[in-house]
Amino acid sequence: MNILVTGSNGQLGSEIRLQAPLHKDWHFFFTDVEELDITKPKEIQTFIQIKKINIIINCAAFTAVDKAESQEELCDLLNHKAPGYLAEAIQKVGGSLIHISTDYVFDGTNHIPYKEDFPTCPNSVYGCTKLKGEKAVITACPSAIIIRTAWLYSIFGNNFVKTMIRLGKEKEELGVIFDQIGTPTYAADLAKVILDIIEKSPIPGIYHFSNEGVCSWYDFTKTIHRLAGIKDCHIKPLHTEEYPTPAKRPHYSVLDKTKIKDTFDIEIPWWEDSLKICIDKLKK
Repeated sequence: MNILVTGSNGQLGSEIRLQAPLHKDWHFFFTDVEELDITKPKEIQTFIQIKKINIIINCAAFTAVDKAESQEELCDLLNHKAPGYLAEAIQKVGGSLIHISTDYVFDGTNHIPYKEDFPTCPNSVYGCTKLKGEKAVITACPSAIIIRTAWLYSIFGNNFVKTMIRLGKEKEELGVIFDQIGTPTYAADLAKVILDIIEKSPIPGIYHFSNEGVCSWYDFTKTIHRLAGIKDCHIKPLHTEEYPTPAKRPHYSVLDKTKIKDTFDIEIPWWEDSLKICIDKLKK
């Protein structure tokens, strides 16, 4: 099996790279824009044909949520059109695509966890382009899997966990939003699930994945500091209105994971257990 991983220098792609050696019968092609420009359909088709790709794991995306508000054209190219190009190309050779999407396809006004079939209603450029990307993928490649995730972090790249550890060591006080609720996702857990799905045989459809449990950004930060041994930084709870941003964030973005657990017979770790594993790795 030949597997193409796009956006492989990001958090999720890097975690997949770490776990790839466990699957000795699979041959992985890890690419970023230098190796493969996914905004160019002919380049994608040539790569897939030459390397005889069976499955694409698309981790590439424009993820700077606030910058997306002023860079809509670029965001749409990477989050909407490029996934469509990947889907069209892999469909032509009878392969499949696993595409990563986001909780931002919902507006966050719910009070119960979002299931896959709940109505979508993005309220940011980032969310709108990701939703259009989902539709482009499903239209072009009916065998595709879309996995929506949220609050992703890892030992790789820039993310909330690493930022809060750095700021906790630099500052005496931090203000963190307490009225936005969701669930963190350790990218290593998501990477494992993606590879498990491939091994068990991909079943097309939209799935939700994050770690188990619920917290606010404030709770998340308090736990990060406790596990990292940071004691001298006071965390002040803020309302969303006290920390204005160009893009609107969902107030409630807890994802219901029943479908992915039942379909692929997987267990999902509690968010704090996974956070501890990640922080222990960062300490080393």
